[in-house]
Amino acid sequence: MRGIRKAFGATLAVDGVDLSVAPGEVCAIVGQNGAGKSTLMAILAGALRADAGTMWLDAAPYRPADPLDARNAGVAMIHQELSIAPHLSVAENILLGMEPSRIGVIRRDEMRRLASSALERLGHPEIAVDDPAGTLSPAGQQLVEIARALAVGCRVLVLDEPTSSLTRSDTEHLFAVIKELKRSGHAIVYISHFIEEVKAIADRIVVLRDGKLAGGGPAASLGAAEIVRLMVGRPVETLYPRSPRARGEAILELSEFGAARATFTLHRGEIIGIAGLLGAGRTRLLRSLFGLEPVRAGRVRLAAYSGAAPPHVRWQQGMGFLSEDRKQEGLASALSIADNMTLTRLDGLGPGPFVVPSRQQRAAAGWMERLSIRARSPRQAVNELSGGNQQKVAMARLLHHDVDVLVLDEPTRGIDVASKAQIYELIDALVSESSVPRPKAVLMVSSYLPELLGLCDRIAVMCRGALGEPRAVDDRLTEHELMLQATGAGDAA
Repeated sequence: MRGIRKAFGATLAVDGVDLSVAPGEVCAIVGQNGAGKSTLMAILAGALRADAGTMWLDAAPYRPADPLDARNAGVAMIHQELSIAPHLSVAENILLGMEPSRIGVIRRDEMRRLASSALERLGHPEIAVDDPAGTLSPAGQQLVEIARALAVGCRVLVLDEPTSSLTRSDTEHLFAVIKELKRSGHAIVYISHFIEEVKAIADRIVVLRDGKLAGGGPAASLGAAEIVRLMVGRPVETLYPRSPRARGEAILELSEFGAARATFTLHRGEIIGIAGLLGAGRTRLLRSLFGLEPVRAGRVRLAAYSGAAPPHVRWQQGMGFLSEDRKQEGLASALSIADNMTLTRLDGLGPGPFVVPSRQQRAAAGWMERLSIRARSPRQAVNELSGGNQQKVAMARLLHHDVDVLVLDEPTRGIDVASKAQIYELIDALVSESSVPRPKAVLMVSSYLPELLGLCDRIAVMCRGALGEPRAVDDRLTEHELMLQATGAGDAA
């Protein structure tokens, strides 16, 4: 790809980008949300037509008219949101639109053979080609998409955030598949927000910023700090800041709480993290604590208040909740940025029960400046923002409400590294001993273990629905140790 340029109205999404990928190479593309990664790959995959620039595939001019044309040429893109027809069989999904036929009749035996062959090439012959694709795990459905690409003779494979919904073991299996495709001579473009993941699988890293090529190089020689610097355009001292903290008064106490039988005390000026595998019950614990799910057992005290309470009462008591699913329940996507930031606390925005739009927008503009939210104005619809900026809006609601306890469920899921760094700085500042008027307390769930180890003062591990005792974060507490506890292997040992 040479000199690729694409504009949407007055917005220049991609500005003269060059990109080349060789057979048998994994090239990772990283950048903030809105940096131009998806637009550039949509042009490669035939979903968008570039305004300027040229492309070649195997030294021949390449200009696909649409995604089907690109697939026929050997370029396939697998999006973060998988395009599986759940009611169709695995074989029907793999050969969708390319079904072998004779005089208009589909040859189902040949379809099964081709589908099985594609799955065997990926090292997963155990997937039954006659089963409905909807019965597979997210990792299994992703393999079906990759098998579909191989079935049409894919030579260039683009993977967009392929591990966002995968467990650690599923991610390892995916990496094994990528390495096999690499050995067979495929050119692979890998988009991800996880720096450690990119460095583990990629041969080369390309960084985009504001639609332009910001830099890059061999993955082995680029450090995390350098990658973040290229993404944000300025040095980042550390990805996980840690200001001086002083543990203050106990503000949240749980005793045998909920199905997890959670027992711990959270203090001001402290961050407690909860680790564990997907499905272990971490989200259910947070939702029960905030009143979104019923509480079956145990006791809870929040500051001067005791017992379970519904969400609107929790807000009044000084607890705010950040959902892991910002699209479905974390944000009111059709409303403006200002509405989303202020909807739980409207007092002070007008006389009596009324809201003066200028006051509301002025309050929202202040949070936008503090959190570096990139948007046209507070009146812009929140669903028009990038994922990282949407997450900052959700965080701003908790800050605007001035809660004392922030309950955060996967606060950095699906956002770019630069936005993560900004959210890490914000969380750290909230519990700092210099926080005005006084430090907050944070309880957070994350599937990303380096995040927990970098931010938290103590970490509790949930295994098979039960929450262990929080342990202080020190040199002895490692990702390996946390994973042993999460899988139950530590107890067995």
